[in-house]
Amino acid sequence: MKRLGLAVAVVALALAGALAAEEGKPAMPMEHTVIAAGAIVWGPSPPGLPAGAKAAVLSGNPGAKGPYTIRAILPNGYKIAPHWHPAAENLTVLSGTLHVGMGDVVDAAKATPLGAGGFAVMPAEMRHWVWAEGEVTLQVHGEGPFMITYVNPKDDPRTASTH
Repeated sequence: MKRLGLAVAVVALALAGALAAEEGKPAMPMEHTVIAAGAIVWGPSPPGLPAGAKAAVLSGNPGAKGPYTIRAILPNGYKIAPHWHPAAENLTVLSGTLHVGMGDVVDAAKATPLGAGGFAVMPAEMRHWVWAEGEVTLQVHGEGPFMITYVNPKDDPRTASTH
C-alpha cells in the first residue's frame, strides 16, 4: 500500500510539472544547487548599477524570465539613486547595514537601516533607494528579467557618460 501511495505522489508531481511547463511556467527543477561561500564567483556590478560593487549570480538568469538569486557586496558609502523595477524585488541583508528608503527623492531621515538578517520587499514599480553603511553583503531574489529604471535618467550609470 505504501508503494502505491508513493507511485501516486510521483505521478502527481510529474503531472504538475508537465502542466506548469505547458502553461509557460518553469517546470520544477530536476537538480539542486549547492555553492560554498568560498566558491562564489564574483564579478563587477552589472551595467545598470553604479560601479564599485561586486555581484554573483547564485541561481537562475537575472536577464531572462524566471526566478533568480543574486548576491552583492557593496562598499562603504555605495549609493543607488531612486529607481524602480517592473517586478517585485526581495532583498536580505547578510552583513553590514543597508539603509533603505522609499520615494522619488533621497531623504536620509526617512530611511530604514537594515542590519544582518533584515529583509525588504519592494513591490513592482515602487520607487526606492539605498546606501551602504560599512561594507554590506546582501542577497536579492525575484522573477526575471531583472531591470532597473532610475527616477532621474541622469542617475543611470548606463547613460551617465553621455550627459
